[in-house]
Formats: sequence, C-alpha cells, structure tokens
Amino acid sequence: MKILFISLGCEKNRVETEYMLGILAEHGYEFTDDAQSAEAAVINTCCFINDAKQESIDTILELAELRKSGKLRALIVAGCLGQRYKEEIQKEIPEVDSILGTTAFDKIVEALDEVLKGQVQNYFESIDRKPVTYNRILSTGTAYSYLKIAEGCNKNCTYCIIPKVRGHYRSVPMEDLIKEAEELAYNGIKELIIVAQETTVYGVDLYGKKMLPELLTKLCRIEGFEWIRIMYCYPEEITDELIEVMKKEPKICHYLDLPIQSGSDAILRKMGRRTDNADIRRIVEKLRSEIPDICLRTTLISGFPGETADDHNQTMKLISDLRFDRLGVFTYSPEEDTVAAAMEDQVPERTKKTRRTKLMKMQQEFAFEGARKMVGRKLKAIIEGRIGDEDPDTDDQGRPLYTYVARTYKDSPDIDGFLFIENVPYDLMSGKFVDVMITGSDEYDLIGELAE
Repeated sequence: MKILFISLGCEKNRVETEYMLGILAEHGYEFTDDAQSAEAAVINTCCFINDAKQESIDTILELAELRKSGKLRALIVAGCLGQRYKEEIQKEIPEVDSILGTTAFDKIVEALDEVLKGQVQNYFESIDRKPVTYNRILSTGTAYSYLKIAEGCNKNCTYCIIPKVRGHYRSVPMEDLIKEAEELAYNGIKELIIVAQETTVYGVDLYGKKMLPELLTKLCRIEGFEWIRIMYCYPEEITDELIEVMKKEPKICHYLDLPIQSGSDAILRKMGRRTDNADIRRIVEKLRSEIPDICLRTTLISGFPGETADDHNQTMKLISDLRFDRLGVFTYSPEEDTVAAAMEDQVPERTKKTRRTKLMKMQQEFAFEGARKMVGRKLKAIIEGRIGDEDPDTDDQGRPLYTYVARTYKDSPDIDGFLFIENVPYDLMSGKFVDVMITGSDEYDLIGELAE
C-alpha cells in the first residue's frame, strides 16, 4: 500500500522520519507525496513552540478529513505532539488510529498492521529509552544529510518542554554513529550535518567525558564527505579540544550554531541558562580569534517573562557588539508544564513582536553588510540545483547559460542563505563542489560565477 509521510519540525525529527521510511520499506510498503492517492498517512509532529504545535494540529485535522471520508485507511500520529498530547488527540480527533511516542517510532510497522486489522493500539516507550538507529530512506537528496548523535536534554531551560517529551540526554554509541555515517557516505552524501538537542556534550553519559572532538575526528576519516557541519553547540560547553579539531580538520566547516537566547544576565538566569553576557562575549571572541573566518549563527527569544525594556536593550547591545553572521529571533511561546509559563510579568504579544522586529532589523544590516564584504572572494560551494531552465541566454558558442543555486560553508540548509552561480554553460550535478568568484550580493544571498 502507498503511504503519505509528513515530517514537521526540526531536522532531528526528519532523521526519525527517515528511520520509519526505512523500516516500512523493508516490509514492502511504498510511498507517495499525493494525499489523494495515499492509502495511509503518517505525520511526525512537533510541539516545541506554539507555531509548530499549530502546524502539527492543522496537518492532523486536514488528513483527518480524508480519513473520515474513507480515502485513508489509516492515520498515524508520531513524534512530540503525540507524546505530549496523546489523551487530547484521542479524545478530540477520533480519526487518528494510532499514536507513537517519541521513543516508539520503530513500532511503525506494528502500528500500521494493527490499524489495518481494525485493532487500534498506541505505542509508547520510556522517554529515556536508549536511542536506536536503523537503515534510512533519505529525504534530502544526495547533497547533504543529518546525523543525530544524541537524544533528549539535561539543561532543563525554564521555557523548554523537550526534556519532558524527549527525556534525559542519551548519546548514541560512537560505533553506531560511524556505521550510520559510512552508510550515508556510501549513498553519496557529501555534507554531513551533526545534530542533537545539544551536540557539545556528546558522550558524557556513555564515556564520562565530552567526546564530540573524537567523534568528529573519526567522521573526517570517512571517504566521501567533503563537509561536516556542527549544529546546536551550547556556548558554555565549547572546549579547546573542539576548537582545535575544527582548526586542523579541513572537512569541518568553520561554522557553529550557538543558541544564546538573550543578552541580559537577569533574563538568562530566569531562563535557567548557564552563561551570562560576559561568558558569551568571551566565547565568541575566542572563536573568532582562533578561527578568523568562522561563521557564527545564534538564536534569541524576545519577550521572555519579566523582560524589561532595559533587558531588551542589553540584548540589542550584545548583538550590536558581536555582529553574528546569522541570527534568528523567536517570540517567547508559553508552553504548559514549563516553569516559565507560570512566571509572573508575562510580556504582551505586541511587545514581543516589536522587540523581535527591532532585533531582526539590526541583524539585517549586519548580514547584508557581511554579504557585501564577500564580493571579490573565491569560495567553495555545494550545488543544490538549477533554476531558470526556460529560454536561457547563450554564450558566444551558442551554449545555454544556466543559473545554479548553491551554498557556501556559511549556509546551513533550510535556515541560511544561498549562492546563485550565474552563466554556467554546462550541467552541474546536485552535491558537486565548485569554486566560485563572488561578484555581488542580494540581501542575505550571494551572486557569483564559476572561478577560472
């Protein structure tokens, strides 16, 4: 039978979706992107913030209509929303046939078989279950893929629901990760992106110390990868060993994602974060001193409970001083069962959005300026695809000239900008690396031509 799969939320969710696809494929199931032709549907959900929660609910309700009309024989909900709101889903959306908790995605075949037999059964395991890996069907093409190195989180930030739906921090054994990475390289993946709720403390639970540097060193020895990118590095956990590995291993992108959330010490304490303004400045300065061309990305939360105009201005000052290369801002989303949701002095929604706009407007200036400064540089880039196939210009030999979309080391998929390579007279395959001379910029994006 044909199954429609919808994966919502983060790339960590995407990895679990790919595991489920692999498990089902081994049992003879087929897949479709067309909801009207699907006989069953699986939605891997997210509930991290209100917007993500609403997207998951809306998607479930949309497919529930198809289940109600009989076009779908089975509707299964997996992931964080299912883990957190299983009773509500069962009560309010009876068209959902089965729910899989965050650590029970590998029960997808059993769940589907039971539904098709008319026997409804949900599957939930301990949220602290040891993480497991499976053969995957990749959903990102062959240019890049994600390697999830751990599950859960021990930070317990006051605004975050993740520990309650994903459990404590559990590292995937290194030998399992190496095997999975080798399989990805064998399947043609050129850029490996390291993800977890927090990557920097990988291995502490299994080996008694931070093992991310050693893991990265071993991953760099795998033939096939040209880039290895590291995401979700908590600033306070970055070690000299990690910096040294990034400096000496040419495959590791000089790119780090450092979620700092605020520039106010008072708000950082209320958030339960383990850094302060001075720590953030010191870490950023050290990274830029040790790796001068490093691209730093961060995220902020605007309008956290109790955030005053002065707190917001401290964050503005920090961002103005540090000038991150990439930055995203979320308005604070109160999540039930979190400490922050019960705090007094909740900030009005309008104020949250106003502060977010101010932060993003300032960041735009820095990002656009940074893009302009890249003009005249030669950069290595990975090809994503081709655009503008209809009626292309031609060169003096009559060859069609195409524009390709690519990314530099500064650009993580789906969240950062692009490099548009103009006047290419021949085909470039997705995943191919090329050298590009940067000739211009357009806001966040770069424009260039193939280097001679």
